[in-house]
Amino acid sequence: MRILLINPPNCGRSIPEERYGIDSLKQIFRGEPLALEVLAGNLTEHQVRILDLKVEPEGLSAQLESFAPQLVGFTAMTCEANRVLHLAEQVRQSCSARIVVGGSHASCDPEFFNREQLDWIVIGLGKQSLRELVELLEKGDDISIPGIARTRPGTPLHRQPRDYRRNDLVEEAAPRYDLVERYRVEYTLQSLGLQMGLVTSAAGCPYDCSFCCIAPLTGGKYLTASTETVIRDIRNLKTPVIRLVDANTFGNPEHALKLAEAIETAGINKQFLADVRSDTVVRHPQLLKRWKQIGLRAVVIGFEEIEDAALGAMNKENSTRINRQAIEILHQLGLTIVGDFIISPDYTERQFDKLGAFVKQQKIELPMYTILTPLPGTRLYRQLRDQISIHDLDYYTLTNAVLPTRLEEELFYQRYAALLQEGHREAKV
Repeated sequence: MRILLINPPNCGRSIPEERYGIDSLKQIFRGEPLALEVLAGNLTEHQVRILDLKVEPEGLSAQLESFAPQLVGFTAMTCEANRVLHLAEQVRQSCSARIVVGGSHASCDPEFFNREQLDWIVIGLGKQSLRELVELLEKGDDISIPGIARTRPGTPLHRQPRDYRRNDLVEEAAPRYDLVERYRVEYTLQSLGLQMGLVTSAAGCPYDCSFCCIAPLTGGKYLTASTETVIRDIRNLKTPVIRLVDANTFGNPEHALKLAEAIETAGINKQFLADVRSDTVVRHPQLLKRWKQIGLRAVVIGFEEIEDAALGAMNKENSTRINRQAIEILHQLGLTIVGDFIISPDYTERQFDKLGAFVKQQKIELPMYTILTPLPGTRLYRQLRDQISIHDLDYYTLTNAVLPTRLEEELFYQRYAALLQEGHREAKV
């Protein structure tokens, strides 16, 4: 079967730019579409192409004409969902390919995609379930696969949940990094001039923060790949820097230590960026020290807020005291901190001041700021649904306030933009 997997183009809209002329949305990393590379890895008996519209935004028509795909698959985050519908309509009008969509938005809010432009929706990890769909399509069998819903516009989806297990990782099938080789030079952390490759060592997360859309991808489970699998994927990438794109690379400290030992034993000489929770740093400083020895350069930590009450409201299961201890340990180890912070639309000027002062005082090398956004399908969305003022998903970029702001709106975005600009000036990894 000829299968075309598509990464949507850069999309989403910006309130601060549209209403106030404030250029606050800065893309600092264009990453390869790892999810599509992973899916393609389990479709080796088929002709598979990956089209990255973030790099090649006008490439769809040419691919549809030259390749004539029989199945087209899209991935989509929430802010890309509307755009994917338009692209799917273009596919419908251009060829007879059947169309499937997956990704985080499909997993969190599958009913959104219950439309005539699409045929199937992959809910959760898709590496094995997409393979099963392709096999049944080739046989002409009636489609009934756990984790995949057949669209039925006007009627609620009928879907059988998939009981995600480690075999859904299909570890024997390596990602098809070769399918995006023509785009590789574009996958850089532009502000720092770093070229990165992406590797996953785990899926899901053992925590359940109210704002996060990770849990539905694995039914709330945390699945780790074997050290052999991760080593293979690292070796398959020629980039000098590897970003481990897991929600929590060190979610299983014992597994993380074994992986560090395996990297050293394999003689791999690369630098790594990885996600870690601050409480893991405090409980396991020796683990971070060991990773520093084998090439860990920077860690991404979701500090989210600087007040305990705000952390509690997010079900973060952490504290500001732990965050400060983790920062101290990481500085002692010489690891760069990429700190994620979430700005509530309810912020006052005093809270903006306090956050900016905290970042400077704590010497967070690369602060990242997003605006609290209740993504459909999350607990936060269910809690705040009645307060949402903007429902157009194009604005769900995490840089727009879709809830009313306490400050006058233009002032809110001015303060937000100032934080972003200060963060960019200080950035170093």
